Amino acid sequence: MCRHLAYLGPPVTLRALLYDPPYSLVRQSWTPRDMRGGGTVNADGFGVGWYPGTGNPVRYRRSGPIWSDPTLPELAGVTFSGAVLAAVRSATVGMPVQESAAAPFAEGRWLFSHNGVVRGWPDSIVALAGGLPVRDLVTLDAPTDSALLWALVRHRLRAGASAAEAVTATVREVAAVAPGSRLNLLLTDGVSVVASVWDHALSVRVTGDAVLLASEPVDDAPEWQEVPDRRWVRAGPDGVHLGELG
Repeated sequence: MCRHLAYLGPPVTLRALLYDPPYSLVRQSWTPRDMRGGGTVNADGFGVGWYPGTGNPVRYRRSGPIWSDPTLPELAGVTFSGAVLAAVRSATVGMPVQESAAAPFAEGRWLFSHNGVVRGWPDSIVALAGGLPVRDLVTLDAPTDSALLWALVRHRLRAGASAAEAVTATVREVAAVAPGSRLNLLLTDGVSVVASVWDHALSVRVTGDAVLLASEPVDDAPEWQEVPDRRWVRAGPDGVHLGELG
């Protein structure tokens, strides 16, 4: 069912987000505390995307478990960023385990992740997929529900929708045709983050000028607040705002 997080704030090392907290994303890859029936481990790939400055984000993705990667610990210890999106993957049965299927997905300034599952895949979402340009379908990152969700969100972004509009419209549309889906999405351009909570978990921690959104808290700090189900969240320079999804 995957785990993901997004950070905005003063530059920190990737290690401070991925490794150092007591319930870090790396630890969640083998002992998640709140999978809500979605599996027990997240060993089917991982990815980290970060913004090095004013340019587009950089990604590091692999198809294996994050705990087995020999390069990431060293990279994470010396890489600083003020905007990060990272995820560990638990592949739905029948979906491929490959690097291109691991979040974050990317285009230009955008990074995207999905924590959950589209029920009835692929039949339930065929009609929605048919509304996408053929080129988008034949160039999907991977034949997975998450990659198609990214294509649906990206299509709206390209048409001029805001990040919040692209995420909320996609979640409502998919939930309508695929009841029982778990649709926790994260989308960032390095300046703000938009997230959805649909039949899964998300918590937010605000400390000073930093905000961290995560599938589950990475530590026991009292600032963590669980986001209620069927809500969307936008975090950015103007603070943290919540809205109804339905």
